[in-house]
Amino acid sequence: MAGLQELRFPEEKPLLRGQDATELESSDAFLLAADTDWKEHDIETPYGLLHVVIRGSPKGNRPAILTYHDVGLNHKLCFNTFFNFEDMQEITKHFVVCHVDAPGQQVGASQFPQGYQFPSMEQLAAMLPSVVQHFGFKYVIGIGVGAGAYVLAKFALIFPDLVEGLVLVNIDPNGKGWIDWAATKLSSLTSTLPDTVLSHLFSQEELVNNTELVQSYRQQIGNVVNQANLQLFWNMYNSRRDLDINRPGTVLNAKTLRCPVMLVVGDNAPAEDGVVECNSKLDPTITTFLKMADSGGLPQVTQPGKLTEAFKYFLQGMGYIAYLKDRRLSGGAVPSASMTRLARSRTASLTSASSVDGSRPQACTHSESSEGLGQVNHTMEVSC
Repeated sequence: MAGLQELRFPEEKPLLRGQDATELESSDAFLLAADTDWKEHDIETPYGLLHVVIRGSPKGNRPAILTYHDVGLNHKLCFNTFFNFEDMQEITKHFVVCHVDAPGQQVGASQFPQGYQFPSMEQLAAMLPSVVQHFGFKYVIGIGVGAGAYVLAKFALIFPDLVEGLVLVNIDPNGKGWIDWAATKLSSLTSTLPDTVLSHLFSQEELVNNTELVQSYRQQIGNVVNQANLQLFWNMYNSRRDLDINRPGTVLNAKTLRCPVMLVVGDNAPAEDGVVECNSKLDPTITTFLKMADSGGLPQVTQPGKLTEAFKYFLQGMGYIAYLKDRRLSGGAVPSASMTRLARSRTASLTSASSVDGSRPQACTHSESSEGLGQVNHTMEVSC
């Protein structure tokens, strides 16, 4: 563990300012403060229509931020608290933001007809190039949670040139074994679908305590998401295959993610073991592992401030410099300016930027060992 670095984020803001968990019981609480800024699109793909919402327009070679939600949720339930966070808005106003809803999971979605074949996880990933092409994105920085993290990781494996970076929250790179499949099947017979999904989303401690947040999401999953469509997505996620990735140098012709990756998981979250295993299979020179204390199963909801701070550092590591308001400075706020590419060379960092005009950097893959099997783990582990 000698090579690990620890960063501490002193500011904790569990929920949106002036909002507690009881307010989330209304679906309107999940709407963005400036919903009129967002435009909805239904995009044709090889595997059916895909509902997306987008804010802004492409700016030169700057990537778009593209999100994909977890099973049981949609982009509003999964990301609104995070993207509504004030410091996150300071960052995202410099990028196009595109939220993708898995087929049939958006608010007000019609139920799929009898016999509809829900796309496989691989096909869900293969739908995303149509979104990139439709809006004219050069490439994207993906933020995915749970099933959405799996989809974005698969997307980056199939289309690496379209992905500049990934933030993967609660990713499980493994397919379900027979024992897991049987347990899921048994759970579906003894529990309602919302309760089954909640055990995927939240830590056991949160479920036992039946927090207000858990109660709110139980209601929203049952009332906002079409239950028949959700069942199809849930079944497909639990039928996923292994991501089939290996750390470079551990096996011959190892396949892994080539872009900078930040892995995120809350302490005692259901996905903790999966995220740890995923970390062991990625290139340590371009991977950051963030384990968040006191965040439970949905860190982007319970600790948006910490995750925003980590995301800012992640962007800085990729060559984007944010000049953001910092209300913790005794001398007052720093004027909000812009987020630009920094032209400098770096060693032992996530990426190296080549110019100030927004041209895409190439991933840095320096290692202190010339042989992959003897490679020193440079993964930056962040605890907060």
